[in-house]
Amino acid sequence: MAGKGTEGFLPPFKHFATHAIHAGQEPEQWRSGAMVPPISLSTTFKQRAPGDHAGYDYIRSGNPTRDCLEKAVAALDGAKYSLAYSSGLAALLNICHLLKTGDSVICMDDVYGGTNRYFQKVASENNLKVIFVDCTKPKCLEAAITPETKLVWLESPTNPTLKVIDIKACADIAHRHPGVLVAVDNSFMSSYFQRPLALGADICMSSATKYINGHSDVLMGLVSVNRDDLYERLKFLQYSLGAVPSPFDCFLCNRGLKTLHIRMKLHFHNGLAVAKFLESHPSVEKVIYPGLPSHPQYEVMKRQCSGCPGMVTFYIKGKKENASAFLRNLKVFALAESLGGYESLAEHPAIMTHASVPEAERKTLGISDTLIRLSVGLEDEEDLLADLDQALKAAFA
Repeated sequence: MAGKGTEGFLPPFKHFATHAIHAGQEPEQWRSGAMVPPISLSTTFKQRAPGDHAGYDYIRSGNPTRDCLEKAVAALDGAKYSLAYSSGLAALLNICHLLKTGDSVICMDDVYGGTNRYFQKVASENNLKVIFVDCTKPKCLEAAITPETKLVWLESPTNPTLKVIDIKACADIAHRHPGVLVAVDNSFMSSYFQRPLALGADICMSSATKYINGHSDVLMGLVSVNRDDLYERLKFLQYSLGAVPSPFDCFLCNRGLKTLHIRMKLHFHNGLAVAKFLESHPSVEKVIYPGLPSHPQYEVMKRQCSGCPGMVTFYIKGKKENASAFLRNLKVFALAESLGGYESLAEHPAIMTHASVPEAERKTLGISDTLIRLSVGLEDEEDLLADLDQALKAAFA
């Protein structure tokens, strides 16, 4: 059963569920033999002698609960190491501290609004040069690389227009140039459906706030790497910059991992059902879902992923007023930002998550007033479809 995947996609990654439940969770590490790793809230740890401790001295540099999570995440990402941060943007900030003044970053043009804001409003004003490129076209990436390029930042699928990047092709191009790192924001996929490191990326970053935790009650970022030198540098930055998550959040996220494989299967099932329903609805102009054959990078998706998440984007017919009316009339879907939780959410990117992206850029990227992003949750399929149908009818009443 575990070996069966979705036809046309990569097979499921082996031992995923077993690693999610057991990696880093060995009861023998606790005197009590507890099957569930306890929450260690202590900020400091007793030393046997000056400088002689049991692996922990201060919470910022390490914590038993955080260690359990980081070991489990590393196993799921197919990585040697993983590091946890206080948010996805904190993870991005730490990665950018690998760079120095004058270095250049190439960022995918369609990305999470917070990533766009950081690169345009913060990094660019702190002596990093950032250019935005459509990396779905590897030749465009190749043309943009200069001797100053030190980081290529990819996101696949992208937020919110769900473009899919050929990660291996981009990594191969970038690595022809010495010293260029390739980082992939894997938040929309989770390690259950996509492993960027296996596709050639140097760094896999995820907002654990989304699918990995999956319960909309934790703010956290995760970074996984295989290279020893990258890990040592990022570990130093994690300690020095101090953007670490609380032990309680680590406990919650670690618990969320235990059902990640089950949740992602249902997100895929419901997401595909919603996408097919919307694609046939007369009030919908266009549906964007990487699991549909109509998606322009459908073949790339099947080649590098084992499935699709519950993220569906579509253009409603009419104008901004119709989009707003649709969102106001939803009953099962909640009008809210974020994504990846068990509950279904809907939002208006141009007004909400991507409002900080300059209007001209939004227009170029297709983030129009009629674009709607759905995070399809784990509710009953028929209830989700009925809610969408009644809201679409109300939008044009």
